[in-house]
Amino acid sequence: MNRWRLIRRLLRRFGQIGNRRRLLLAEAALLMGLARLALIVIPFPRLAPRLGTLLPPAEARAVQARWLQPQYHEAMAEDVGWAVTRAARYLPFRAVCLPQAMAARIMLKRRGIDSVLHLGAATGQRKPLDAHAWLDSAGVEVTGYPVSRQFAEIACFV
Repeated sequence: MNRWRLIRRLLRRFGQIGNRRRLLLAEAALLMGLARLALIVIPFPRLAPRLGTLLPPAEARAVQARWLQPQYHEAMAEDVGWAVTRAARYLPFRAVCLPQAMAARIMLKRRGIDSVLHLGAATGQRKPLDAHAWLDSAGVEVTGYPVSRQFAEIACFV
């Protein structure tokens, strides 16, 4: 019975938001599903060129894409970040940082907004290597934030 209450409550809340945000949520959910499927089926070396141009983190182009954009892009980057993080909570699979960052990057690119997808790594106690992905655009922390200090950025896609 509790499960049905939860579903009803979620559907009611979904109905209360505006059409624009509803479409953003649906787009985010679809793209995260496709990103997850792509990560399972396609080897990362073949998938990486589709994410953008691989650059070292300190490259000037990466810094420019991260910050130098029109101010009106900030609101859209915030909305995309909201949609991706909200949709990830309710998907029937675990949408971790990389599918979230990939989905948000595609959503922003469709709207003509540049973004930077960062990849970081850290050595962990439980795992030999721990990885994390995060995305920012127009000075907005879109997905994957806050980034723990243990992660060192090793590459980014512009």
